[in-house]
Amino acid sequence: MKWISVSVFAALLACVLAWVPAWARTPPAMAPAAQRADRIVVDKAKRRMQLFNNNMVIRTYSILLGDAPSGHKRQQGDERTPEGDYRISGRNHNSRFHLSLRVSYPNDADRKQARARGVDPGGDIMIHGGTPAGYRRDWTDGCIALTNQQIEEVWSLVPTGTPIRINP
Repeated sequence: MKWISVSVFAALLACVLAWVPAWARTPPAMAPAAQRADRIVVDKAKRRMQLFNNNMVIRTYSILLGDAPSGHKRQQGDERTPEGDYRISGRNHNSRFHLSLRVSYPNDADRKQARARGVDPGGDIMIHGGTPAGYRRDWTDGCIALTNQQIEEVWSLVPTGTPIRINP
């Protein structure tokens, strides 16, 4: 009887351990410093994001944006992707969208403009995964979306603090 209990316990433990990687993944390691991006440029109209190192493009990605992609983000819930100069201000390896890098929106100018209009500027703008390969429709609430494979590469190449310019 004891042998059966041990066998059942071992089988249950094996099932749990097989499931753990789905929610406890380890994020990709950072690339060597010489290979990392020192600047990101997003072109909303072309749905393109480029990573630069020493003024040379090191990666180019097709991106998807918010459901209302034209124009600068003005307030919470407008589903626009902001335009302007920001920084990567944080990293989330437990994102609902695989991995995510936080964009420092709103900046001081965004907060000032929103305050003048009496609205909340919004926030939680990210570069994240979650886009199925081959999907071509804007779908986020204002974020910059990549495939999971792409965000893993971006995660390893983009340190916190990297400047990001988002162009119309």
